[in-house]
Amino acid sequence: MKEYKNTGSKDTRSGFGAGLTELGKTNENVVALCADLTGSLKMDEFKENHPERFFQVGIAEANMIGMAAGMTIGGKIPFTGTFANFSTGRVYDQIRQSVAYSGKNVKICASHAGVTLGEDGATHQILEDIGLMKMLPGMTVINTCDFNQTKAATLAIAEHDGPVYLRFGRPKVANFTPEDQKFEIGKAVKLYEGRDVTIIATGHLVWEAIQAAVELNEKGISAEVIDIHTIKPLDEEAIITSAKKTGAVVTAEEHNFLGGLGESVARTLAENHPTPQEFVATQDTFGESGTPAQLMDKYGLNSAAIIKATEKVLKRK
Repeated sequence: MKEYKNTGSKDTRSGFGAGLTELGKTNENVVALCADLTGSLKMDEFKENHPERFFQVGIAEANMIGMAAGMTIGGKIPFTGTFANFSTGRVYDQIRQSVAYSGKNVKICASHAGVTLGEDGATHQILEDIGLMKMLPGMTVINTCDFNQTKAATLAIAEHDGPVYLRFGRPKVANFTPEDQKFEIGKAVKLYEGRDVTIIATGHLVWEAIQAAVELNEKGISAEVIDIHTIKPLDEEAIITSAKKTGAVVTAEEHNFLGGLGESVARTLAENHPTPQEFVATQDTFGESGTPAQLMDKYGLNSAAIIKATEKVLKRK
């Protein structure tokens, strides 16, 4: 099997910051808005280099979305930044009416998603944001897995015409994708070829899926691993092709199983190639306070849970 090496753990939010910094130098139409979390969103360097294109709106997220929508009318490409909970749930009406309905070219960039937000607890650990955003017509939804992929995605969405939700996280995680990768919106990345089961993962669970595949291989189980960084539009062709080959699917995500990647995959399979599927995700629950590692373990969001789900789905083939 190909060995994927962690080249140095980094937080995905820093990948966003690095991408935004580069965009500041290469695209004069890019502007940034932040709801009083400049440091947490790693937007400091953009602010320092381009103060005339940075707007600190304070703790006024709804106002931020409205401002961003208005800026697009003048040809600007606004990137908004705050925690995922405040980027979606708190401002859903403004996103629906001012951004999605009119197809405004706003890039909604959300950090601290999922339970890996950690000690801040359930009120900040949004686990339903993917579902909220993918239901909006015309909204592109991206959930990246490491620093390099997040930086590449940040650069790519600036070239995409239309509203985007870019979701990333707080903790340092393995950085294993290529630094010079070409990020294609809506195109899945196959990490391993396999014959027995397809593991489809997104975000922080991609690295866990790789670890699970290595351990499964030692047990004589050949797992195909697919990184779905774009949840909408979904790469249905990649999913269907793999499911036809392996005959079993496991989806893995740091999100509620209701409304997330797993549901999108299940719909695709139901319509095109019904296949046994198991879900590694939170089970219709809120999070709680704890370290990211403790919470990922408690809620079954790790390689051990993926292995368990794989063994279960193989019995259903």
